Amino acid sequence: MADSTTTVRVDPHVHSDGSYDGHEPVELLLEHAADVGLDAVVVTDHDDIDESLRAADLASDYGLLGIPGVEVSTAHGHLLAVGVEECPPKGEPLAATVDHVHGQGGAAIVAHPFQRTRHGVRRRNLVGCPADALEVFNSMLFTGYRNRKAAAFATKHDYGSVAGSDAHFLGNVGRAYTEVDAPASDVSADAVVDAIADGDTRIRGRRTPIHRSAVQYAAGAVKKSAYTFTRRAPYVPAWPASYRTD
Repeated sequence: MADSTTTVRVDPHVHSDGSYDGHEPVELLLEHAADVGLDAVVVTDHDDIDESLRAADLASDYGLLGIPGVEVSTAHGHLLAVGVEECPPKGEPLAATVDHVHGQGGAAIVAHPFQRTRHGVRRRNLVGCPADALEVFNSMLFTGYRNRKAAAFATKHDYGSVAGSDAHFLGNVGRAYTEVDAPASDVSADAVVDAIADGDTRIRGRRTPIHRSAVQYAAGAVKKSAYTFTRRAPYVPAWPASYRTD
């Protein structure tokens, strides 16, 4: 008899205060993820995996699966490396970075493709790319155009499809997420990563309200400017609490 399966809900694209443009400590991200009904959240800070590894270690304390990851700045755009424990080198070609991810047994997901203002990979660099999936639903996009374009491209070129919140503030975690089916006898991080790599996914969620997106973009711009100028720990603006919660 075939093993029964269970649905696992994972937000594979979340930023912590370990990112230059992130805001929240991983403890709050994990608590909120559990509160909104997720089974896993992947902290994917920019080119830094330390907080993600810590989140993966703490996840079971919140009833969640621990899945580490990182958002890598490749030479051609951003790539989510899910299920890895070492950060691939930044600045390498997209295909080479995908190979690094696969070498660690992880799943390689192209983040917010085609959106150049956020370092999305261009179409010409995606054709023939060995990535496992595209982020076809990113909740932080102002309109649905780029999401629809990514979904059409994924279908045409036989890529898997993933949804993620791309949250930088607590209240946005889980606004978009990915469902996978895992064997009921093996609900593990490895099973989730394998399902994403195999394209066995379902897309769920909704776009972040425009006012929330605007706040996040503004906060990221301030932090990035401060980070670039000082090369020290990023300045964290004291955003009103209303920007961080529903």
